[in-house]
Amino acid sequence: MTKSESTELLTVERAADIASDASTCPWLVDSLWSDQGVGVIGGAPKSYKTWLALDLAVSVASATPALGCFPVTTPGPVLIYGAEDAPAQLRSRIEMIATSRQLTIERLDVSLILEHALRLDTERDRKRLIATIQRHRPRLLILDPLVRLHRTDENSASDMSAILAELRALQRRYQLALILVHHLRKNAPARALDGLSLRGSGDLYAWGDSNLFLHRREKVLTLTVEHRAAPAPEPCTLELGVDPTPHLHVVDSAGASRGEILAANTEERILDALAQADQPISRQCLRDSLHIRNATLGDALVRLRTQGVIRRRKDGFLLRERR
Repeated sequence: MTKSESTELLTVERAADIASDASTCPWLVDSLWSDQGVGVIGGAPKSYKTWLALDLAVSVASATPALGCFPVTTPGPVLIYGAEDAPAQLRSRIEMIATSRQLTIERLDVSLILEHALRLDTERDRKRLIATIQRHRPRLLILDPLVRLHRTDENSASDMSAILAELRALQRRYQLALILVHHLRKNAPARALDGLSLRGSGDLYAWGDSNLFLHRREKVLTLTVEHRAAPAPEPCTLELGVDPTPHLHVVDSAGASRGEILAANTEERILDALAQADQPISRQCLRDSLHIRNATLGDALVRLRTQGVIRRRKDGFLLRERR
């Protein structure tokens, strides 16, 4: 056998012999971010990109709905590197978002990387990032913004693909979700709300499993979502509310508040869980399976009982129709 003939082969398996994936996309945050997905939060300056990233961070760490209406499916620790905001400023924003959900920041498993510089195009910093991930094992890693994380040419496909390939390998190795915060091109069309408007190489757009785009026009802030392997939800309008503390939340076309949207979402999920069960479900089981805060769950159960939709027995809750 010649030297060339003894070369180790690539791993190959028949498609039919590979275990089938679930028919639906597994989610980190339902309809917003795929589980173990990589991608971008994109938008022009002052379009609340960091606010959105931190909202997702608090949601994943606390198992509370993102933006008030997108449930978290697989909660866990979150690791954040913010290159443009001081740690104290990031902490303040995180605490305000937590307070708006009646949470305390001390209960959140959210950690900040405290470095003046982190460059993904250097082997030294990549190794340091890997070692940090090995130590903290985050479910979600947020890097904000991409432009501060390298000194390569963002318009160079080869330069950007090398960085993105390293991040993809990191995501697969540690089975985490990864969000890059990134800017739009300065000359992007005013109505553009997709990855073609992202600054730099088109490889960045192609790389994402889930991408979120924020577009701010006058006082209206619109969120558009794209996924590689799942249908995208309809664009929605966001608002930076101040009650009780600043936080982003969804406002639908009819002007419904975050609380109204969340309440309707919670009630629908409870009814769906009860409809699929063949016996009463305890309050604790509902809370654990739906990842709902105890106070939110309690309010929803009271409303549903008042409406006569469900009833309560000693062993749990069930639909009113069930005898």
